[in-house]
Amino acid sequence: MKLRKGDNVRVISGKDRGKEGEVKRVLPESNKVVVEGVNIASRHTARRNEKQASEIKKIEMPISASNVMLIHKGKPTRVGFKVDAKGNKVRIARSTGDEI
Repeated sequence: MKLRKGDNVRVISGKDRGKEGEVKRVLPESNKVVVEGVNIASRHTARRNEKQASEIKKIEMPISASNVMLIHKGKPTRVGFKVDAKGNKVRIARSTGDEI
C-alpha cells in the first residue's frame, strides 16, 4: 500500500471530495484508510445504567485508498516507488520525482 499513517491526503471522489486530512489508520487487507475529519458516521449508543447517558457519537469510517491522493508540496500527487543508491525502497512523488 502506498499510503502510510501520518500522510496528508486529499479526497478526490465521493461525498467528501476536496476535503483534506491526515491518515489516522491504514487497513491494507481491505485497501482502505481512515482519514481525520472525512467520512463521518453517527453511531447511537444506548444508556447502559443510570449514570451513563445515551448519546450520538461521530466516528470516522474507512474510505477506499483509491479515493484519496497524497499531498506533496501543497498539491495532490500519485505515489511511486524507487530503489535508492543504498538499495532501500523509497516512496517518490510522481509529479516531481522527489522522495517522500
